[in-house]
Amino acid sequence: MSIEKLREIIGQSNNIVFFGGAGVSTESGIPDFRSANGLYNEKTDSTYPPEVILSHTFFMRYTDKFYEFYKSKMIYKDSKPNDAHIALAKLEEEGKLKAVITQNIDGLHQAAGSKTVLELHGSMHRNYCMNCNKAFPLSFILEAEQVPKCDVCGGIVKPDVVLYEEALDSDVIKAAVEYIRNADVLIVGGTSLSVYPAAGLVSDYRGNKLVLINKSQTQYDAKANLVFHDSIGKVLSKALTTFENS
Repeated sequence: MSIEKLREIIGQSNNIVFFGGAGVSTESGIPDFRSANGLYNEKTDSTYPPEVILSHTFFMRYTDKFYEFYKSKMIYKDSKPNDAHIALAKLEEEGKLKAVITQNIDGLHQAAGSKTVLELHGSMHRNYCMNCNKAFPLSFILEAEQVPKCDVCGGIVKPDVVLYEEALDSDVIKAAVEYIRNADVLIVGGTSLSVYPAAGLVSDYRGNKLVLINKSQTQYDAKANLVFHDSIGKVLSKALTTFENS
């Protein structure tokens, strides 16, 4: 019945926005952060917790240790888009989905074919020299034996990802707020909606078709019009199959 309702909502709208978190990529084999099997609960050899390693202070002070962790725990270059990424790309192609707003840095939405993707936390595929600003691909980071250094000026190359203690890009936030405010339908998936400021974006939605898809409960469940405690890929692909066959 709920899938049928979601199919109906999708069928009637040409202004859908999707807002997703780490749970969107777990079905591609990328661990999330806070679940029992997530990155923050994983045993590591480091004396520092992941939240500390992934901070601006730690990056500046212990750049080599940051990169050891980042390259071994944060980069999944062989991961492929899953059913959720593919369904969202299809919705955009059909003119129904206006934007994907993501907290993920893996680039899987773009790999699936999505064009309008707002990356709140940046992307591991973009890297730049902190001195001369030269851009570098992910392969440059992976091939560096120690700290990646710019081949032009020798400056440290930093991933274009938002670390703890760093501010989100104000232009990206502004665009995300605009898309959410103007959306007819807001689908939120794979996020606990507990980490701010990103979680606060949901409160900018002014419509009455809020759909939540998350394995566990969130603080917004009671405010949503449809709630699925299930796999995002399964829910979206089912809804799309039903929608396309109707």
